Amino acid sequence: MSRRPPLSAQEIQARVLHRDGLILVIDKPAGLAVHAGPSKAPSLEDCFDALRFGLPRPPSLAHRLDADTSGVLVLGRHPKALAKLGRLFQGRDVEKTYWAVVRGSPPAEEGVFDQNLLKVNTRSGWSVKVSDKGQPARTRYKVIGRGPDMTWLELKPETGRTHQIRVHCAAAGCPVIADRLYGTSAPDQLLHLHSRGIVLPLSKNKPPVVVTAPPPQHMAKALAECGWTGDS
Repeated sequence: MSRRPPLSAQEIQARVLHRDGLILVIDKPAGLAVHAGPSKAPSLEDCFDALRFGLPRPPSLAHRLDADTSGVLVLGRHPKALAKLGRLFQGRDVEKTYWAVVRGSPPAEEGVFDQNLLKVNTRSGWSVKVSDKGQPARTRYKVIGRGPDMTWLELKPETGRTHQIRVHCAAAGCPVIADRLYGTSAPDQLLHLHSRGIVLPLSKNKPPVVVTAPPPQHMAKALAECGWTGDS
């Protein structure tokens, strides 16, 4: 017996930001895992059958976002498209932009977080920490606005390590608001990290596909306090 998808066909289709013959780009809601994993909990993948749009099979994930992160997520519509996307993501030809609202402030108005990251297993699960034994990880950051004891950052990861932005921000003394793993969070708060945009050079003969996602409702108050006017 198949599980009921966490979003209806209409709800997931309303989140499509871009669609062509190769790819779909959707606006992932915060708090929903992209795939079930060992827990078999409801996931975004359960909704993909509603995104076939006439093709014989549902699309598949070209990359991943943390369950608590919202925003731009790319899907390949068929195996050939997925292979192409895989090469682009592995070759670092994709430009990803994130927005975060963090507690405190980073060390400068703009710069680079450049610390190796290591995934470690703990009794309660796993997490990621800064370690010389880890894999290289680089994140460019820029301050866009400031509020009371908070900062609105634009972040461009140059590598794709697990929890990279969250760990880099925490290590710099400015954890992402509501980060339960690397900062602090009230019970009803959602992570203030948003996959804002992506640039995909899919074809040598055409301009890259550029997609942005509006920030989620749960970040609107903090963004406004940092100077966001709601028109970008």
